[in-house]
Amino acid sequence: MKIGLQIPRFDWPGSPQNIGQKLVEIAQTADKVGFSSLWFMDHFFQIGHGYGPVDAPMLEGYTALSYLASATKKLRLGLEVTGNPYRHPAILVKTVTTLDVLSGGRANLGIGAGWYQFEARGLGIPWPETWRERFKRLEETLKIALHMWSDDRSPFVGDYFELKEPICSPQPISRPHPPIMVGGDGERKTLRLVAKYGDACNLSLGSPLKQFTQRHNENYRTRRERLRRKLERLRGHCERVGRDPGEIECTVHGPLLIGPDAMAPDELVELCAELAEMGFSHYIFNIRNVHEIEPIQTIGDEVIPHVRRL
Repeated sequence: MKIGLQIPRFDWPGSPQNIGQKLVEIAQTADKVGFSSLWFMDHFFQIGHGYGPVDAPMLEGYTALSYLASATKKLRLGLEVTGNPYRHPAILVKTVTTLDVLSGGRANLGIGAGWYQFEARGLGIPWPETWRERFKRLEETLKIALHMWSDDRSPFVGDYFELKEPICSPQPISRPHPPIMVGGDGERKTLRLVAKYGDACNLSLGSPLKQFTQRHNENYRTRRERLRRKLERLRGHCERVGRDPGEIECTVHGPLLIGPDAMAPDELVELCAELAEMGFSHYIFNIRNVHEIEPIQTIGDEVIPHVRRL
């Protein structure tokens, strides 16, 4: 079982003056104690839901990842997950390729259809009106990524974009390309895209802690039945497209707090064992008090050594 860290907020004491310094401290600590990956959300406004008001500090994700690429050595770097409507697909591919090259082959492309319409409208970003169009655009982006990462310079003509000569030079260091994580719990559309194009899925675990929303609590309460069903749906999609489901990394994410009034390290180890038994191999923690550093160190000392062999 691999452990990942998502940084969801930047409104800690001393922010914004100390954001850069604190991010380096967070990332280097996670790198040192054995975390496998580091992620930001892809948002321009804060999302609410207990994470803070919409005008709380929020960084552009790929800029932040590039900043931390030079401060870390082993962590894989990505957004959990890129909002597809926010960037032209070819520019997104170049952005992720740049991150991969500068980090020595440590970039991931996490991507989803997008959901935060308020944020997009607030910044004047064109927003597809229907879920159907958002998923069609997402699939076209995935096709463009694979086209450009295969070093195919022939024209690409889709329903939404036309690339007359899609040069991607240099090519990524990651081979055959940066791993593609398609995020979302949708059983009909999202998991079909995972089976067809993805190297990883990313499902929601939720949280047992009262500090989080009712939705987080309900997702956690129903996790066994719900997550097993979704993995079974993914296997079904793989069978239909002739894909070995063993090629796909099954990842799960959820908010976490470690401490006397939250989860104890041994409880977290037990949860990781449960997830591994289901078929998950990568658990990405969303830690709100990550700036305190101690939670990262605790997980590194008391959780990661026990879950590596799961």
